[in-house]
Formats: sequence, C-alpha cells, structure tokens
Amino acid sequence: MSDTSTEAPARRRRRFTLPSAYTILFALIVLMAIATWIIPAGEYELDADGAPVPGSYQEVDGDSARIVVDSLTAPINGLYGIEDAEGTISYYNEGVLFGAIDVALFIIVIGGFLGVTMQTGAIQAGIGRLVSALRGRERWMIPILMCVFALGGSTYGMAEESLAFYVLVISVMIAAGYDALTGAAVVLLGCGIGTLGSTINPFATGIASGFAGVSISDGLVSRLIILVVGLGLGIFFVMRYAEKVKHDPTRSAVHAMRADNEAHFSVRQDDADAVMTGRQKVVLGLFGLAFLTMMYGVIPWEDMGIGLPTLWWWFPEMTALFVLFSILIGVVARMGESRLTDSFVNGARDLLGVALIIGIARGITVVMNNGGVTDTVLHWAEQAVDGVGPVGFAIVVFLLFLPLSLLIPSSSGLATVAMPIMAPLAAFVGVEADLVVTAFQSASGLMNLFIPTSAVVMGGLAIARVPYGTYLRWVWPLLTALAALVVVVLGVGAVVA
Repeated sequence: MSDTSTEAPARRRRRFTLPSAYTILFALIVLMAIATWIIPAGEYELDADGAPVPGSYQEVDGDSARIVVDSLTAPINGLYGIEDAEGTISYYNEGVLFGAIDVALFIIVIGGFLGVTMQTGAIQAGIGRLVSALRGRERWMIPILMCVFALGGSTYGMAEESLAFYVLVISVMIAAGYDALTGAAVVLLGCGIGTLGSTINPFATGIASGFAGVSISDGLVSRLIILVVGLGLGIFFVMRYAEKVKHDPTRSAVHAMRADNEAHFSVRQDDADAVMTGRQKVVLGLFGLAFLTMMYGVIPWEDMGIGLPTLWWWFPEMTALFVLFSILIGVVARMGESRLTDSFVNGARDLLGVALIIGIARGITVVMNNGGVTDTVLHWAEQAVDGVGPVGFAIVVFLLFLPLSLLIPSSSGLATVAMPIMAPLAAFVGVEADLVVTAFQSASGLMNLFIPTSAVVMGGLAIARVPYGTYLRWVWPLLTALAALVVVVLGVGAVVA
C-alpha cells in the first residue's frame, strides 16, 4: 500500500522565453543560407550612385550558400566588408563600400565614453541635485525630469543607465503624495519617448542611417516633431494620472501596495541632497558638447544652403571625437591614467555585445548577397508596395517594423538586418530613405516601451514593484496616441518629400 501522506511534487511548467538576439540572428543566418537554395538569384541595374533602378530586375545564375561554412564565416565577413570578384559583402554609402567594422568600433568607443562619464558621477549628481532643488514643487519635477531623461534617450539612447534613478525618483514621488507607478513612468516613459524620437542617437538613428546610406541629419525635422509632440503627450498623460492619485489615493493603479511601497521607498537623503561639484558641472558640459559637436560634424550645411563649413564627418571621425572627449572628461575629473583607462575599457565592455550583434546581423546580408537573393527579396518587396503610394508605403513600413522589433529587440541588430533591404525600397515609391530610418526607430522605440523582452521595461517595473499587467493596462492609451502620432508624421513626411 502506498503512502498517501506524501505526494510527488507537481511538475513545474516551463515558461516559454524568447531566445536572445544572438540566437535569433544566428538562426536567421542559417535559415537564409538554406533559403539561397530555394530563392532564385537576381539583380538590379544600378544608377550612377549605386542605387537599384526600379523595374530593371532580372534573374541571374546564383551561387547557393554553403550552409555550414557560410553561416559560420558570415558574421566575420560582415564586419570586414570583404569585396571580391564573386560578390560584394558590404554596404554602400556615398559611392564608397564599407563593412560594418567601423559601426561596431564606434559603438564600443561610445560605451567607453559613457563609462568614463558615469564614473565621474556627474550625471547621477546632476539628477540628484535637480530632485533636491525641486523639493516642495514635485508637480513640476514630472515634466522637468521627463525632459531630462528624454534628452538622454534622444541623444545617446539612455536605457540601462536609467535603472540607477528609479529608487530615487520613486521615493520622492511617493513622499510628494503620488505613487510608485508615477515615479517609474517618469523614468521609463521619459527615456523611452526620447529614444522613440531619437535625433542623433548613435545606436538607433546613427546605425540605421549608416546602413541606409544617408546622413544622420536627414529626416531630423520629422524626428524632432515626434520627440516634442510625443514627449508632450507623455508628460500630459503622467501628470494627469499623478494629480488624480494625489487627490484620491484609491485611484492609484497600485493602491493595494501603497502601504508596502511607502515603507519600502524611503527618500535616500544622500542621493537627493547630492552636492554637485564644479568639476562635475564641467564634465556635464563636455558630455553635452560631445554630442553637439557630432551633430554639427555630420550635418551637410552646404546642401542646406546654410553658410557654415561642412565637415562631412562619418563613423571614423565620430569615433575619434568620442575618444577625444573621453580623455578630456578624464583629465577634467582628475581620474588618473589607470582609472581613466579602466573606466573606458569597462564601459566599452558593456557595449561589446551590441558590437557583436551588429556583426552577426550583418552576416545575414552577407549570405543574401553571396547567394544573389538580396535583389530578389527587394524585387518582391517592390511588387508588394506597387501602387500603394508614398503615404501607404510609409505606413506599411512602420507597421512592418513593429513585429520585427519584437523579434529583434536590439535596435542596432534590427537596423543592420533591415536597412540594406528596406532603404532602397523607398526609391521605388519616390520617397527619401531617411523616412525608412524614421519609421524603423519609431517602431523600435514604441515597442521597447512595453514589450516583455525589454530588460529596461521589466527591470524598471521590478524595481518599482509595479506588476507588468498593471503597467500594460495603464499605458495602452498613451501607446495608441504615440502610434497615431508616428503614422501622421510619416504620412506628412512622405507627401512633403
């Protein structure tokens, strides 16, 4: 007779988790290698600028990929941008062929620059000082802090760095009579909307523009409109909710946790009363000056009819710029040679994964190019958008990038995969390639405001102790409004162009 007093432990159900971006991208390389045996090879005639001529596609004899060898070597060849008699493994820009190594190196150096800046404590002290200065006027802290975080998101893609500010901001918001969701929204939506409306974000706009063969300044007006109007919508949405909670705490989406949250989040005076030194103020000035200089260097002032010297910078010059400013910030902060180099290397290490993603993602294009199927896929896309017109094209591209952003949450990886195909497609319907860049970054930014595969979303909500489902039910009206804004801006941009 069996002992019924003990029962076998119930089997735990394994929850499905989406594989990492590395696994997804490498799987796509293998699938694409297999596809080269199925998809017919073809090519377009090219104009003087190297762009495909609409309607000139014709099938040719292809060279199907060696599935194992090409899948393993594709990421390496994608970084080097090898060009040989068999086919070109690179992207086209201003009549010159490049590999992805310059983009990857730029990302690594940006990581070092951010590592040095964060090591000085200037950004953390600046936020803490702002919070302290607005004590007693917390209502105005919502728009001001959201603007500050949005600036970080728009210029350098502030994301994981924002996790350090959740406890401080939430503590102050609860002390002011709001709730944990208000504090989390200030940081999460501030950075997220800034990234959605990226202006010179090197991780989204910069990489996408590079692979699209356009300047990072192209489409800047449309992105500024999305940033300013989108941020206005976000601020209004958060402030309206915050005021409701302050007047009636029972209207809080996390009211059931109010007592626990008040006990858990106590204002950390050492953070809120942080004293910002003179050196840290100079560091912040240099930090901002680095991005302003980059923006000036890449804008084609001559083409815009503005009487300013055009520097015609691209990734090599931008990379050197951030190396220079890393050194300047280290010298101003008196970091010392050992601390400066360690901070730079540690920061670069944090973004090494992004650089590897770029190489793996570029490998997909390598396999497609070697198999002669890139132009075939482009031809199919040309037929799919035939007759939709510029406005329809802009909307379709935006909608297409939404599920792609879920599949590949890395904006750098998605840009590397999609831009070589989607950017040339814009010419077929008479719109500029920068419209595709704007559609890509807007879709990626919108999805990364709520998708569960985003470490920033899930990490921020975990710190704030806000259930994911609660956040999703609360934020969906804003997401709908932001999506409508992007569609309108893209539609108008397509007509104006």
